[in-house]
Amino acid sequence: MGKKKMMLPVDEVDLATVKYQYQKIEAPHLTGFWFKFFVRLLESRVIGSSIISHLKNENKMVEMLRNTVIPEPPMFKPEFPPQESETEVVVLDEDGKPEERVELALKSLPDYDPSKSRSSDSSSRFCYWKIRDYAYAYRSKLTTPSIVAERFISTMEEFNSKNPASPLLISYDPELIRKQAAASTKRFEEGNPLSVLDGTFMAIKDDIDCYPHPSKGGTTFFHEVRPVEEDAVCVARLRRCGVILVGKANMHELGLGTTGNNPNYGTARNPHAPERYTGGSSSGPAAIVASGLCSAALGTDGGGSVRIPSSLCGVVGLKSTYGRTDMRGSICDSGTVEIIGPITSSVEDAILVYAAILGSSTAERIALRPAVPCLPNLTSHESSDVLGSLRLGKYTEWFNDVFSTEISAKCEDVLNRLLETYGCKTVEIVIPELLQMRAAHIVSIGSESACGLNPDYEDGKRVKFTLDTRTNLALFQSFSASDYVAAQCLRRRLMYYHMEIFKNVDVIVTPTTGMTAPVIPPAALSSGETDLQVAGNLMRFVVTANLLGFPAISVPVGYDKKGLPIGLQIIGRPWCEATILRLAAAVQELCATPNKKPLQYYDILKGT
Repeated sequence: MGKKKMMLPVDEVDLATVKYQYQKIEAPHLTGFWFKFFVRLLESRVIGSSIISHLKNENKMVEMLRNTVIPEPPMFKPEFPPQESETEVVVLDEDGKPEERVELALKSLPDYDPSKSRSSDSSSRFCYWKIRDYAYAYRSKLTTPSIVAERFISTMEEFNSKNPASPLLISYDPELIRKQAAASTKRFEEGNPLSVLDGTFMAIKDDIDCYPHPSKGGTTFFHEVRPVEEDAVCVARLRRCGVILVGKANMHELGLGTTGNNPNYGTARNPHAPERYTGGSSSGPAAIVASGLCSAALGTDGGGSVRIPSSLCGVVGLKSTYGRTDMRGSICDSGTVEIIGPITSSVEDAILVYAAILGSSTAERIALRPAVPCLPNLTSHESSDVLGSLRLGKYTEWFNDVFSTEISAKCEDVLNRLLETYGCKTVEIVIPELLQMRAAHIVSIGSESACGLNPDYEDGKRVKFTLDTRTNLALFQSFSASDYVAAQCLRRRLMYYHMEIFKNVDVIVTPTTGMTAPVIPPAALSSGETDLQVAGNLMRFVVTANLLGFPAISVPVGYDKKGLPIGLQIIGRPWCEATILRLAAAVQELCATPNKKPLQYYDILKGT
């Protein structure tokens, strides 16, 4: 028999025969001198192609993409069948003003009680200040945006003097912050704030345009070939709501990594354990929120890049349905797996920021026919009934495939508490072809990234990229047109499986990551590193939402024995952000205590 394999048509696959396949990634872990030597070999014509062919064969990519007949036609972008309407929701107008959407979002939240705000003096009662806490403090004249701005600027000066460097922001201008804060302070003095987001401090990931800051994408040069002339669409919407944009947040170079390592500017450190990674690629946004310096930040998520760092840093990360937010003005605005999403310290704040930034582009509206955007009405008396009716899909073998059983045990405990408190039912599901899912995702995001970067890569700028990026691009450039088409055929199969699953469940639940925050090897700070085993553990559960375009959220549920945060991921049906936000809000309430104050935390609201 030859190497050729045949897949059954997707509707003929017997799920009773599906066996979970554990992923074993065959690739070296390298940093320092050996990493530099490896990249030199990788970029040589003869030896490099042999190394890449060997790695692809060892990880069965050739078998899955070239030696297998896939009977389904390709799906080059997510295609969603019509979905049932969500209940007990607040409907938003994506063509309306962002500040009006935020006002509706505000009305969907439970009443604000300032007496229930946390006391920052007690670590045992620690929780983050929310956006509404800042708004209350400003309205009550307890402080002003300008006073908070000075505290923020002072803290940034402290960060910028750290050795080794651990920058949260790549581009930062104190005078721009002061100017925005002064305008916000004046609006509050006049009793005319633009929205509840007025005076909220937010960081923008360095691959999203925020004028006049350059968009470097974590590189040393990208701003030279891609000048910024205006805000990205989502940033402009935040600005209309009065948000104070503090600058461009650090990131894994060009988003092509899961740790947040960046030798160009220094690697952001995990606020809970500074010797560990934040996760990537939205490393700076997650770290700045977890440190208390910003209530929210914007990140991009093409392979878990919002949800991974949110999980590792103990905050909330929302990935909306593909096409729900307008990607114009981001470096990766033409891909088929990526979205812009908020990273916040609470689900409540994620709802407010999401309401401000949502709205599909005209092109995506024509192609995807999005459902009307909705938020959960958390003030409704029937909200708990809706919550109790939810069916949570759990693929147990996948759920338990984690580096430490502390992760799956903590997430399992949350599911049990949801059943006990609200009556949510867990339903056992089976998801076929998860290894094929990961292969299809890496080929899709890799080919799309390489396509956008090839002109600069071939224009003599290859040596300006980090070793990590060069390693990834060497792999990505090895993918053929037939590999890409095969990946899109797999995307259609996997969409079929999941839409069949969603006929019986409302959401799919998993741990967000298969491991907690990994340690930063000292040599990696200057040279970077390649560790695909770590990448596999961090990405194990997240790529489904990217390849298939589903909404997903990571919400913190506790800590392991080392005090490192653990996140639970909730994946929803297309366009059903309200459902995952409702469930995430319930999870966060169940896991509200005890919360651990990060080792690196700054109270810029009270200045303590």
